Amino acid sequence: MIRIGDIDHVVLRAIDVAAMQRFYCDVLGCHEERRQDEIGLVQLRAGTSLIDLVAIDGKLGRHGGAAPSREGHNMDHLCLRVEDYDEAAILAHLKAHGVRIGELGSRYGAKGEGPSIYLYDPQGNMVELKGPAASAAQ
Repeated sequence: MIRIGDIDHVVLRAIDVAAMQRFYCDVLGCHEERRQDEIGLVQLRAGTSLIDLVAIDGKLGRHGGAAPSREGHNMDHLCLRVEDYDEAAILAHLKAHGVRIGELGSRYGAKGEGPSIYLYDPQGNMVELKGPAASAAQ
């Protein structure tokens, strides 16, 4: 039987890799771990996982077809669990960076029901920042 332990990585096809990297690093606190320019790949560390950015016009990106657009995305959303979740501080930080913020609410995730914030990266991909499960917060 296969037992999944965690998300290893997510791959995003990017129209503007530099803008996406600035967002995920400068706004969300990831950092560049590895770069393979010859195939159009930048790998960002996100906690114990990776977010891979693939240039749509690079060797890897061309395999994915048309570029992501307002009408179509490569995924529904990416959810990142946030340590020391402070909703007011997170919202202030996002607003200071001019990030488009979506719905706030309580949603179910891998650790259970808890607070979350939807937001959008520069390419329109929805990202969910997930707080602790209600049972874990007590």
